[in-house]
Amino acid sequence: MARQPDEKSAAKSESNDSALIRELALLLDETNLTEIEIERAGLRVRVARNISIAASVPAVAHAAHTAPAAAAVPAAAADLAKHPGVVPSPMVGTAYWSPEPGAKPFIEVGSKVSAGQTLLIIEAMKTMNQIPSPRAGTVTQILIEDGQPVEFGEPLVIIE
Repeated sequence: MARQPDEKSAAKSESNDSALIRELALLLDETNLTEIEIERAGLRVRVARNISIAASVPAVAHAAHTAPAAAAVPAAAADLAKHPGVVPSPMVGTAYWSPEPGAKPFIEVGSKVSAGQTLLIIEAMKTMNQIPSPRAGTVTQILIEDGQPVEFGEPLVIIE
């Protein structure tokens, strides 16, 4: 009889673990995070999803902000990263075009910018980080959508 309570508690623990994993997976989808890790009562759970770099540069962004859209997104992402006027993301976070929702964007395609002028904001760990222009020029392409998660080194803007 001593084994039955152990088997029941083990089954209940596995059920709780499964529910926790499902809950974390839903939280990943709701928040657009790529990874969540928690530790509770000696149990450590990490839930992550793989995102390829090609998926992080949506084709819609290219169509909305450039002349003809590139035929293949992976090739376009590789070409844009090597562009001499690219401004890469200095951090992982969520990129925003304006200082607050509904406000005028910092830049638009065709905007003239000076060195040090704010191009956009990246929110990382609840901190809003202004991303300055590394050079003066004209914004020819905006490669991200407002509110889009960005990775370190991901092309954000092209300034020529």
